[in-house]
Amino acid sequence: MAKEHNDINPQETQEWIDALDALIQVNGKERAEYIINSLMQAARERGANLPMLLDQQLPYVNTISEDEQPSYPGNREIEKRIGQIMRWNAVCMVLKATHIAKELGGHLATFASSSVLYSVAENHFMKADDLIFYQGHASPGMYSRAFIEGTLSEEQLSHFRQEVGVDGLSSYPHPWLMPEFWQFATVSMGLGPIQAIYQARFLKYLQHREMIEDTGRRVWCYCGDGEMDEPESLGAIHIAAKEKLDNLCFVINCNLQRLDGPVRGNASIVRELESVFTGAGWNVIKVLWSSDWDQLLAKDKSGLLMKRLAEVVDGEYQTYSVKDGAYIREHFFGKYPELLALVEDMSDAELASLRRGGHDVFKVYAAYDRMQKLNNGRPTVILTHTVKGFGLGVSAGEGRNVAHNTKVMTLEELQAFRDKHEIPVKFNSLDDIPFYLPPKDSDEIRYVQERRHALGGPLFHRRQASKPLNVPPLSAFAKQLEDSGDREISSTMAFVRVLNTIFRDKELGPRVVTIVPDESRTFGMEGLFRQYGIYSVVGQLYEPEDKEQVMYYKESQTGQIFEEGLNEAGAMCSWIAAGTSYSTNDVPMIPFYIYYSMFGFQRTGDLAWAAGDMRARGFLIGGTAGRTTLAGEGLQHQDGHNIIFAATIPNCISYDPTYSYEMAVIVREGLRRMCEEQESVFYYITAMNENYHHPAMPESSEEGILKGLYLLNENKTRSKLKVQLLSSGAILNEAIKAAAMIEKDFSVKANVWSATSFNELARDGRDVARWNHLNPDKKPRLSYAEQCLKGHEGPVIAATDYIKAYADQIREFVPAYYVVLGTDGFGRSDTRQKLRQHFEVNANYIAYHAIKALVDEGKLDVKDALKARKLYSIDPDKLNPLYA
Repeated sequence: MAKEHNDINPQETQEWIDALDALIQVNGKERAEYIINSLMQAARERGANLPMLLDQQLPYVNTISEDEQPSYPGNREIEKRIGQIMRWNAVCMVLKATHIAKELGGHLATFASSSVLYSVAENHFMKADDLIFYQGHASPGMYSRAFIEGTLSEEQLSHFRQEVGVDGLSSYPHPWLMPEFWQFATVSMGLGPIQAIYQARFLKYLQHREMIEDTGRRVWCYCGDGEMDEPESLGAIHIAAKEKLDNLCFVINCNLQRLDGPVRGNASIVRELESVFTGAGWNVIKVLWSSDWDQLLAKDKSGLLMKRLAEVVDGEYQTYSVKDGAYIREHFFGKYPELLALVEDMSDAELASLRRGGHDVFKVYAAYDRMQKLNNGRPTVILTHTVKGFGLGVSAGEGRNVAHNTKVMTLEELQAFRDKHEIPVKFNSLDDIPFYLPPKDSDEIRYVQERRHALGGPLFHRRQASKPLNVPPLSAFAKQLEDSGDREISSTMAFVRVLNTIFRDKELGPRVVTIVPDESRTFGMEGLFRQYGIYSVVGQLYEPEDKEQVMYYKESQTGQIFEEGLNEAGAMCSWIAAGTSYSTNDVPMIPFYIYYSMFGFQRTGDLAWAAGDMRARGFLIGGTAGRTTLAGEGLQHQDGHNIIFAATIPNCISYDPTYSYEMAVIVREGLRRMCEEQESVFYYITAMNENYHHPAMPESSEEGILKGLYLLNENKTRSKLKVQLLSSGAILNEAIKAAAMIEKDFSVKANVWSATSFNELARDGRDVARWNHLNPDKKPRLSYAEQCLKGHEGPVIAATDYIKAYADQIREFVPAYYVVLGTDGFGRSDTRQKLRQHFEVNANYIAYHAIKALVDEGKLDVKDALKARKLYSIDPDKLNPLYA
C-alpha cells in the first residue's frame, strides 16, 4: 500500500497541476488521458505503487463538461410535452388500478425518477432491433410510451395488473404474459444485468460465426442503484470487458433510494459503482448535475464547490431533495463562506430548483452520444443521479423513504400534478381519472412516429416465431437405438452420441450451441473441442500444451462451444440467449447446457424461471444426476431433488432416462416440438456417469417413453403373486435385479416398468383429474398412468434416485397399493453400492418392499416378510437416512 505523504513541496505540486491544465487546454482531454496513463505505466514499471483512487477521492461531477456537450438535435418543446403526457398516463395507470383494488399495487416513483433516461433514448438512440432490458418497476412508463406510439390501447392501460379474463397489462416485463410486447423478463431484480451481458456476447458470437450481420445493434440494460447489490448484477461485469462487449450499455438510475431507505446513506453509491466498473474495464460516464449547475461550477475558481459535492454523502443528498432553498443554502453551501458568496445572488427558489443530472435531457443526450461514439472495445455504464419520485411532489413521496411504496395520491395531489405537467383534462374525483392521448394529427403524435420511423420502427415488439427447422426422423439416431453389445456406457455418453448425430445434420448442426461450465472432460465431451472449437472473441493467441493430441484444446472466433468456466449463472444466461435467439435475432439456435445437476435449478432457479417466462427453447442436461451415482463427491454434489424443481416450471418438460434409446427418443421429440412446431417449451433431461449395458429399443415403446411410462420387461408367467416395479435412471437396473431376486426366492412374478418421467405422468394425471371434476356429466377419463397399469395385478413399487416426493406425485393415479422408495436425506461419499444400501433404494430394499406389499395385501404371510428382511439383510433398527 502506498504511503500517504504530506506535500513537502506545494509549489512543485501546483506546477504539475498547471502543466496538466495547459495540456488539456492545448491538446484536449483525450491527449491528457493518454499522457497520464503512460506516466502511470512508466511509474509502475519503475516500482512505484499507484493505488486506484478510493471512492471518496473520485470527483462527483459530470464526466462530460459543458463545453464538450453536443448540440441537442430534437424539438425540445415537443419532447417536453411528450414526456409530460407519458408521466401523466403512467401515474393514472397505477392510480386507476389501486382505485379498483388496493391489493393490485404498482409503483409511481421509479419511472418518475427515470423518465428522461428513457425518453431521450427512445427519441434519439434506441433502434427498433436493439435489445432492451427495462427496469421492472418502471413498467408503467413503458406502457405509457407504447400508448403514445399506438401499440397499446386505453382499454389495456385501464387494466394494468389485471390479466384474468381481460386484455390487461402485466405488472412487470413478462414475455409469457405479453408475448408480442416484452422481450425479456427483468424481475426479480438482478436478472436483467447478467442476462444483458450474455445477450450482448451472443450477438458477437453470431456475428463471428457469420449467422447475422453486424448492423450496430445494441443491448441496453436499465437498472436501479439498489438493484446493483444483487450478486447477479455485478458478478459478471468483468466478463463484459473481457469479451469486448462494446455493444452493451448499462444505464443505472441512481436515485439513492431502495424500498426501505437510502442505498448508501453514509457513503456514495455513484462513486462506489464508478470504482467497481472502472476496475472491471468499463467506460464510465457520470451524469450527476443538470445544466443549472454549469454556471456555478464555472464560477468556482477555488474548487470548493467540487470538494463540497464530493464530501456530501447520499443520505444528505436525499434530505436536500425534500428541503427548501433556505435549508440548502444553510446546510450545503453554508459549510464554506466562499460557497455562500458563490450563491448570494441566487434566491432560495432558484437553489431549490437545482436539478440532478438524470433529469436534464441535454446532459443525458450527451452521455448517450458519447457512449455511441466510443470505439475502444469496452462496454459502457452511465451513472445518473436522480431523485426518487421526481415530479410527484414531496407530499406524494418525492425524495422520501416511502417513495417506492407510494401507489396512491390524494385528489389535490393529483390535480397539482396535472397542472404542473399541463395536461388538458378535467376530473372531480379519483373515480374518473382520464388518460390523455393527443389527436392523431397532433405535433406530439407525428413527432413520435417520425422519430420511431427514423430509428427503424416501434420499440415494443417481440417476434414469436422464426423459420421452422427440419428435424430428422428417429431413424437418423439408429445407432443410439441399438443394443450396446459387450460395451457398457453411461447415459451421459449416450447423450454425447445423440449430440454428435445432431452435429452431423447439415441443417441442425450449425445451430447447435453447446454450453459447459468447465466440466467437458467430466462428461466425455472433450472430443468436441478440436472438431467444433471453443468460442473466443480473440481466437487462440497461444499454442495449447496438448496440441499434439487428437482432442486438443482449441479456441476460435468461430467456435460453437461456450466454455464458461465455473460460472453456472453465466452459463445459464448463455443458454437463455441462445434459447431466445429465434425471437431476438430471427435465428433459431439449439442450445444444450450440460452441468452437474446439483448446480442447476438449485443454484440458478431464478434464471430458469425467467427462461420459462421468456419462452426460451433448448435442452438442459443435468449430468451426474441422482443421489447415489456420483459416489465419492459427497453431500454438496449428490442431487436427489433438482428434477422436482424442474416440475415447478410450467413449460419445462423433464425426463430421467436410463437407456440410450430413451435419450434419443426424448431429444428428437424435443427438437420436433421446439424447432419444427416452435412450441415455447424447454427440456430438462438427466444423465448419469454410471456405466452399464444398454438394450435395444423395444417395439412400440416410443409413446410410453415420451409420456413417462412403458413396460420394459413383462413376466407373462401366470401367477397369483404379481408385482409391478416402476423405476428410472440409475435405479432401474436395481429394479431389474430385484425382479429376478423375488422370482427366485419367493416365486413372485414382476413386471418392470421404465418410468422416464414421473413429472409428466403427474401433470397428465392432474389434468385428467381436473377434467373429470369439471365434467361430472361425462364419462370419466383415465390418466396415462392408469391406462398403463390397469389390468396388471399386484402392488406397485416405485424406486428412484430422487426424494420420495418425485415418484409419490402419481399416487392418486396408481390403481393399486403403492409403495415409494427414494433418497431423502443428505448425500455422502462412498461407493454406489453402499450409498444405495444407505438410502434404501438398492435391489435388496426393492425386493423386500415388494414382498412386504404382498403381505399387506394378504397374499403372503408375515413370515415371508421376515424371511425377506433377513435374506436381503434389511436392518429394521437402521437410522432413517432422512436424519442420518
